[in-house]
Amino acid sequence: MIWNLKPNSKAFRFVGHLEGVTSVQFSPDGSLMASASQDSHGESTPLKGHTAAVRSVNFSSDSQFLVTASNDKSVRVWSVHSQRQLFTLSQHTHWVCCAKYSPDGRLIASCSEDKTVKLWDLRNKICVDNIIDHNGFAKYVEFNPDGTCIACAGSDHTVKLWDIRINKLLQCHQVHRSGVNCTSFHPSGDYLITASNDGTLKIMDLLEGRLLYTLHGHEGPVLSVAFSKGGETFASGGADAQVLLWKTNFDVFEYKKVVEKNTQRIHMDEPPHLLDIYPRSPHRHDAKLPSIEVS
Repeated sequence: MIWNLKPNSKAFRFVGHLEGVTSVQFSPDGSLMASASQDSHGESTPLKGHTAAVRSVNFSSDSQFLVTASNDKSVRVWSVHSQRQLFTLSQHTHWVCCAKYSPDGRLIASCSEDKTVKLWDLRNKICVDNIIDHNGFAKYVEFNPDGTCIACAGSDHTVKLWDIRINKLLQCHQVHRSGVNCTSFHPSGDYLITASNDGTLKIMDLLEGRLLYTLHGHEGPVLSVAFSKGGETFASGGADAQVLLWKTNFDVFEYKKVVEKNTQRIHMDEPPHLLDIYPRSPHRHDAKLPSIEVS
């Protein structure tokens, strides 16, 4: 369902779904909120099209479009303005757990219990890349801030970082003792926070490819996590019915040392061109990059 947020209101209670709510997201312009539910309504205006539970909703960066992922094995794209379905992406063979827009709105990444992560070219409405993971399936997928990489949260307890320009696994973090449910990139792109069924949150330093912090606070699985827009705080939600708000207080001295060692890597790259992904073509980032595994 899509909810219209009224200005100058202090609090809301939205009623419309008939079953459990699986995903919520604000539009980037802050005027709308979308929610997904096990009652198969995607998104008060219901977007009807899915034939099974909707697992995730995500707005495009311009707030004009919405993508939904469902247990009916499909990814659907909707117009927010006309509140109608535009097209369906349907090459997954099992439940689709999550679908996300790239920052520039040209790609969608989706992950499924069929053990694949797919990249979709929205202009041509085709799958342009297919990442297969034989050890488990990705439960959550997210683009980094410059759109050159995706993070995949795995049922096999791992978090993997892929460069979508060269289809290469850059980092594999094996720091959780159970499945990973959610990830969130710090706005700088230098840190990634993860939420797991093992009851912990982990903060990864992506510049050095290592675990930075382990956070305890929830009594049971941690289901969701998100950095604030500026990265000063982050919030986590758990099966214990708690929402915890955390302050981002990374060690300033250590961070400055890391930045000095990695100045060539912290500048934002240009978004990937579709020809970098499909068909494959030479690219300035084709240099061999070592995979990093943290255990």
